[in-house]
Amino acid sequence: MSEHVRVGVAVVIIRDGKILLGERIGSHGANTWATPGGHLEMGEEIAACAIRETLEETGLKVSGVSQLGFSNDVFNPLNKHYVTLYVVANGVEGEPEIMEPNKCLGWQWFGLDELPKPLFLSLENFLKQGMLQTLIEKK
Repeated sequence: MSEHVRVGVAVVIIRDGKILLGERIGSHGANTWATPGGHLEMGEEIAACAIRETLEETGLKVSGVSQLGFSNDVFNPLNKHYVTLYVVANGVEGEPEIMEPNKCLGWQWFGLDELPKPLFLSLENFLKQGMLQTLIEKK
């Protein structure tokens, strides 16, 4: 196992009661579905990371980022360990586009009762906590 735990930021974007997910390719978690997100850079604010990663990956401009929770994710046999910080973007401008075709096959909106399989490990772990259902019901 790697000697370092990395920090990821996952951005939950909800529109019309559905969550935005992309099919990952070309990195750990290939062929799984995940929210936009990425690595927190040294000295970077969590909200700034969420805004940056969402724009880089989807072309969406998000704002009003607030904390949701976290997941603790050990990727075996890849020997990677992440703590993933989940945030929600309360303001969203635009339509999602494939901005990084080497990392994502496409973006789609899904209801929680129709999520694609397989899900990225951190999203799977986060969903087990049940907080996302409550959030979507409020939106």
